[in-house]
Amino acid sequence: MAFDFLNDLGKKAQAVAAVAADKAKDAAELARINMSIASEQREIDKNFRAIGEWYVSEFSGEIPPAVKDLVDAVSASKAKIAELEASKPVKEEASETAQPANKACPICGTSSDSKFCPQCGAPMGE
Repeated sequence: MAFDFLNDLGKKAQAVAAVAADKAKDAAELARINMSIASEQREIDKNFRAIGEWYVSEFSGEIPPAVKDLVDAVSASKAKIAELEASKPVKEEASETAQPANKACPICGTSSDSKFCPQCGAPMGE
């Protein structure tokens, strides 16, 4: 009697595991398909962007009124990006005293400021 109960319990557990495995496979397949769709959408967006850039550069003086506002918005955004790029803080060069001095490799004589020789790989020493 107890054996039948355990046997039935085992069969039910196997059935539940099979359903769970099938659902996991379905979820993985759905995720793969969604990723492929997103990849294709990015490709479409990239191609539309290339078409738009070509159109604007080809017909820069003859842009129809229907898209003139969009072209102006893109131009304004490009100008803002250039302005922001120009406003980035300039990195100051490290002082000469902070720079380690070049050392000669004791094996091949190559000059380097690294811990190991870029030519032969030997330790550069102190």
